[in-house]
Amino acid sequence: MTEVSRRTLLAGTAGIAGAIAGGLGSAAAQNPTQPVAGTQSTPAPNPDAAKANPAKAAGPAQVPSAYRYKVGDVVVTAISDGMRTIPLSDTFVRNQPKDAVNAALKKAYLPENQVPISFTVLLLDIGGRKVLIDTGNGGQAGPVGLVRGTLEDLEIDPASIDQIVISHFHQDHINGLLAADGTPVFPKAQLMVPEKEWAFWMDDGQMSRAPDGLKAGFQNVRRVFKPFEGKVERYAWDKEVAPGLKAVGTPGHTPGHTSFELESGFDTLFIQSDITNLPALFVANPGWHAMFDMDAAAAEAVRRKTYDRLAAERILVAGYHFPFPGAAYLEKQGDGYRYQPIYWRPVL
Repeated sequence: MTEVSRRTLLAGTAGIAGAIAGGLGSAAAQNPTQPVAGTQSTPAPNPDAAKANPAKAAGPAQVPSAYRYKVGDVVVTAISDGMRTIPLSDTFVRNQPKDAVNAALKKAYLPENQVPISFTVLLLDIGGRKVLIDTGNGGQAGPVGLVRGTLEDLEIDPASIDQIVISHFHQDHINGLLAADGTPVFPKAQLMVPEKEWAFWMDDGQMSRAPDGLKAGFQNVRRVFKPFEGKVERYAWDKEVAPGLKAVGTPGHTPGHTSFELESGFDTLFIQSDITNLPALFVANPGWHAMFDMDAAAAEAVRRKTYDRLAAERILVAGYHFPFPGAAYLEKQGDGYRYQPIYWRPVL
């Protein structure tokens, strides 16, 4: 296994420690005869049903903290796990002065000296199979940990989730696997994790050599996965993990960080996980290095390569830390990219 250097681990220590301490860790409206990416399978309303109940005839209504949209025949439900605002530290962007970061926040009409971080889990309905990508922060006091409550609002029993696919092992992505008493929240789900991520975090040698600030991350990973001992399936990159859902290796944020590409019909959704954090900072400035990236240079290279393709091919992208509901298009703009959120629709 490729060994991560102490320099690389030290680079990510501050970000991981802050995440552990702080709990971090729609499609455009269109004419049905002229579909656009991400929505082309949405059927036209039934005129007879509309006379009886116009709202119901249009389709399922949206639920607070959730947003449904379609990618081909797949229904994607973005589920907010909440949002946390943290103070802007001098090292939040490691290769830029704080004044430059504040200027970018101000340009985006965001408060200076604060960083709003959203968390959005995706639930995919693929031919009746419920696939959850990441699980959120888990039950916590404060403004995060909303996934279970929103599933209840959606009338989705956690026991009905068929499959959980994890992108990487930061706590805001895996802690939602367990209830407060340490029991699995999704008792019947097949649990899949990236094999490269598992190899790194479960390696005793890596843990022993890790700086003190990173050791808590190793310990949390082992705590979370202990109840699933012998039941965790490890997947390789460039393989299909569910029908139409391919794992894409995007290392840098963590050694085994994984994104996903969902294809259905003529539609594509790129699920980027944590390739970037706040778009106002890192989509507009792909060369900026977030404190949470364990290998910042690798993360930047992945970010630029991925975003060049998404912009050129006009592919819809969903970001775990993008503002809810977390889906947008990216347009090349100078050395960075312009962030264009999807258009909200009141019904699916």
